[in-house]
Amino acid sequence: MGNEQKELVIITGVSGAGKTSAVGFMEDVGYYCIDNMPPFLLTTFLELLAAHSEHNKIAVVVDIRSTENFDSVVSALDDVERFNYNVKMVYLDIKNHIALKRYKLTRRKHPFADRFNGEITQALEYEKEILAPLRLRADFVIDTSDMTSNQLRNRLTQILLGDEKDVMNIHVMSFGFKHGVPTEADFVIDVRCLPNPYWVENLKNKTGLDKEVRDYVFSFDESKKLLEKLTDMLDFLTPLYIKEGKSQIIFAIGCTGGNHRSVAIAEALKEHFEENWDNVSVNHRDIDRK
Repeated sequence: MGNEQKELVIITGVSGAGKTSAVGFMEDVGYYCIDNMPPFLLTTFLELLAAHSEHNKIAVVVDIRSTENFDSVVSALDDVERFNYNVKMVYLDIKNHIALKRYKLTRRKHPFADRFNGEITQALEYEKEILAPLRLRADFVIDTSDMTSNQLRNRLTQILLGDEKDVMNIHVMSFGFKHGVPTEADFVIDVRCLPNPYWVENLKNKTGLDKEVRDYVFSFDESKKLLEKLTDMLDFLTPLYIKEGKSQIIFAIGCTGGNHRSVAIAEALKEHFEENWDNVSVNHRDIDRK
C-alpha cells in the first residue's frame, strides 16, 4: 500500500440507534467490518492491519457490549495517525422514547437491563452517560429517531462518500408575516426592521428581484450590516448542523408582505452561500401575493 492513506470509520452510539443497519451499509459499499470490537484491542488491531492487511477501507463498531471504559478508544484515536489512517467517528443517537418503542417491538434486551431491574429508560440514560466521551469526540452525530434504514444509509453515503459541500442542502426562502410563518423553517429571520420599499411610489409594484428594489434596500447601512451579521452567524452554524447529522437547513427571511425586503435579503444570502456550497436553492413563497 506504500504511503497511501487508508480509511477507518468507527461506528458507535446508543443501543437501538441503528448500528447494525450502519455496519450492513458499510459492508455493502466495500468496507471491511468488525462488529463489537473490544476497545483495548483497537490499537493492536490497527497495528496488525497496517503490517499485513490489504484492506484500505475498514469500519469498526465499538459500543457498551464489551466495556464501560472508553478511555482506550480515545487514546487509540490520538495515536492512529502513525498507522496512516484517515479516521472518522460516527455516533448514532436516539431519543429515549423512540428507543423504548424499538425495544418493545423487537423484544430485545438492553445490555444494562439487569443492572436497573429491567428499567430500560434508566439503562439508556446510563449508557449515554458512559458514551459521552465518544459523542464529544465524534466527527458526526446522527439522531436516527425519525430515520428509516434507507434514510440512514443515505446520510452515511453523504458523510463517507462526499465532502461537506455535497452533504448539506441549503435552502433560503422569503415570506410575508401577514401570510403566516413557514413551519418547515429551521431559522426565521425578521427583516421588517429595514426601510420598506413599498412606501416608495415607483418601487411599490416591483419586487426584491428587481434591481431598483435591491439597490434601494442595500442603500441603507443597516441593511448592509444586517446581511454581514447574518452571513457571519450562518457560516458559523452550518458546519455545526452537519456535525449533528443534518443534511438540510432552511433559512426563512420574512418581511410584511414577502415582496420586497425579504426577497432582496434572501437573494443576497443565496448568492453568499453559493460561493462555498454546492446545493443551494431559493424560493419566494409570497412574491406573487398582494
